[in-house]
Amino acid sequence: MEGKALDLARAWANNSHFDENSRKEIQDLIDNNDTKEIIERFYKNLEFGTGGMRSILGAGNNRINKYNIRKASQAVATEVLATGESQLCVSISYDSRHFSFEFAKEAASVFAANGITAHIYKRLNPVALVSFAIRHFKCQAGVMVTASHNPPDNNGYKVFWRDGAQVTPPYDKNIIGNFNKITDYSSIKFMDFDKGVQDGLIHWIGEDIENLYYEAIYKWVVNPEMCQQNGEKLKIVYTPIHGTGLIPCVRALKDLGLENVEVVPEQAQPDSDFPTVSSPNPENPEALALAVDLMKKSGADIALGSDPDTDRLGVALQHEGETVYLNGNQIGIIMLHYILTNWKEQGKIPKNPYFVKTIVTTPLQEKIAKHFGIEVENTLTGFKWICGRMREIEQNEPERNFVFATEESFGYLNHDSIRDKDGVSSITLISELALWYKLQGLNLVEALDKIYDEYGFSHETLLNIVYQGKEGSEKIGRIMSNFRKYSDKRIFDQDIHLLEDYQEHTIRYYQENKTESLDLPTSNVLGYHLSSGDRVYLRPSGTEPKIKFYIMVQETEGSLVDKKARALAKTEKILEYLKSEAEKA
Repeated sequence: MEGKALDLARAWANNSHFDENSRKEIQDLIDNNDTKEIIERFYKNLEFGTGGMRSILGAGNNRINKYNIRKASQAVATEVLATGESQLCVSISYDSRHFSFEFAKEAASVFAANGITAHIYKRLNPVALVSFAIRHFKCQAGVMVTASHNPPDNNGYKVFWRDGAQVTPPYDKNIIGNFNKITDYSSIKFMDFDKGVQDGLIHWIGEDIENLYYEAIYKWVVNPEMCQQNGEKLKIVYTPIHGTGLIPCVRALKDLGLENVEVVPEQAQPDSDFPTVSSPNPENPEALALAVDLMKKSGADIALGSDPDTDRLGVALQHEGETVYLNGNQIGIIMLHYILTNWKEQGKIPKNPYFVKTIVTTPLQEKIAKHFGIEVENTLTGFKWICGRMREIEQNEPERNFVFATEESFGYLNHDSIRDKDGVSSITLISELALWYKLQGLNLVEALDKIYDEYGFSHETLLNIVYQGKEGSEKIGRIMSNFRKYSDKRIFDQDIHLLEDYQEHTIRYYQENKTESLDLPTSNVLGYHLSSGDRVYLRPSGTEPKIKFYIMVQETEGSLVDKKARALAKTEKILEYLKSEAEKA
């Protein structure tokens, strides 16, 4: 491997197609005999996954750089050209990371060279805006240059298809095939960016399109008059964590009448180094630390944060002298309940309504939706599958009407104008409902307790167990195999109602001893439904060397205090059991 990697490094350093800085970067590694880094950069080609690619920035085959961005763009362009349509275009947005704007321009130049019109935003914008542009311009595809909440030395390339959702089969597989076929970077079509603009093949997206997006999400505001009349009564602290969220999120809140917003000054402006956090992920309390400090200092009602590409939302508030960080399931619960409660009062629940969630998102949301007569659609993990299901319904059952979509990993969609999770509209929704509850004398913790009193208490926990390397991968395989073959009718001291096997496409009913088919895409996922209503899902990570256990406990009897205590105790026992079973594999 060392010799092959060194040969590839020398080939890169001597390839006149690459610019001088890129060649020198590799030559310096060779001159300094940095064998470890040479191997890391050349032991394989950068992989293009089902949704795109992410990696460390740098020169080399296995790094994110403008040449691999061009390679990915050519792969997408080839698939767009294969549609055979006469009017071809893509939309492009980018976040605040190192070289995101430059990479977006590189992508536009490749598309233009292939005769595909590239619509690119003049300024950085969130994921929601690229999805909106794809649908607005009726593009075949789109690109977001981002590595989401990865470390600062990473960047990436996320691909969307014509409905504005992340690319799904068969197009993702075709794009991967196109990418892998490119072995000579100089064979990639490319034209000067400024010439592309001059020739009308590259088009800047301006504020007129952004304004259409804000108008679209405003139409889905649940109580616009309440917000316009009482907006100043809710004090909000917001942090974009150095990402794309400052302009769109503050704008959306002000459009709603929620102008009592204080932005964390240290994190307000885009900054590729994300200097104030170890990870710019609003799911983690550490990333919201400055927002929480400002909330306490200013007496704000709520602290909100979004990640670099503004598709995730984090929420914190003070309750009984303590800082409470709502998890993704809780945020989804309170959003769904707020929408349906108010729509019912207003007589606005549409005919044939449906709600979409992932299989590893709390079942309590299903109970709420069904209480209001809303059909529930469950999908595999990830918003690409949520929006894929929305596309199927849009095409095959147009009489059905979308209500809301959510996943446990802090992603939400409350409108029908895009096809991905939307941190901008999520911030307006959570702020709107926080105001609604405040006018009733309640904060969001108290509001959740009211929901738990009515529907039962739910407690969700995610257990990640890391197993490194080849041996680790084999152990994860054994764990899945052992649970897949599990033959007892009881688990965690509870009767098993059914087992969903998404790899075998089966649902096994343990008590009835019967099996039926499961109609969802193939995935190495197992889901145990227990007779109590509790659920446990197992899923190996697709990007990291770990297996994930999703534990969802339901308690419906007794006082809320008792339900919470029993749920926590039960969760601890389940965690112990899972860890023990995993170690046996």
